[in-house]
Amino acid sequence: MKRLLLFVMMCSCMSLVFAQKKGDKVSKVITSEIKWWGHKVVKTKATSHYGTVKLKSGKFNFDKTVLVDGEFIIDMRSLMVADLSGDDQTKLTNDLKGPTFFDVKKFPTAKFHLKRIIPLANEEYNSTIVGDITIKGVRKTISFPANAYITQFTVEIESSRFSLNRRDFKVFYQSSVKDYFIKDEMEIQFKLSTEKVDNERPR
Repeated sequence: MKRLLLFVMMCSCMSLVFAQKKGDKVSKVITSEIKWWGHKVVKTKATSHYGTVKLKSGKFNFDKTVLVDGEFIIDMRSLMVADLSGDDQTKLTNDLKGPTFFDVKKFPTAKFHLKRIIPLANEEYNSTIVGDITIKGVRKTISFPANAYITQFTVEIESSRFSLNRRDFKVFYQSSVKDYFIKDEMEIQFKLSTEKVDNERPR
């Protein structure tokens, strides 16, 4: 009986710590823009493509007025090619959404868990963002420069144009010479802002 009581008390304490860590207030993202770029090995304007993908949901968690973390869901089904039109646009968009690349039927969302915002002494960017990104079920810790502004529960972030290695996330032709003509680095840039939310997180 004593062991059972001790176990219950330990579980209760763990739950309390988790709740405190997650914070008591939430600030939701209301505006966002995510851009991507892909290049062939010979990187020129003619051999590069770019487009957009939409944020499905995003929020920042606060403990009182201290930012704890951020949680973001990216709608991979919204991926679009912006530099082409007509059949060319449709073909490349479908290729990127297909099993060879992002396989959006199997992996309709990607995730980013923002863990830290570190002040940065830089004339162009004031912060380094650190977090875990998950694409096609593969999670990697990444960091990149950004301008981040936090006022109580209002957050604005505009990232630099940073790179991810597509091979880390199994985004490549499995057996095709065509893959050798595509650079491994895909580039991402985003900006977002939140609204102030005063409600307390349910306990």
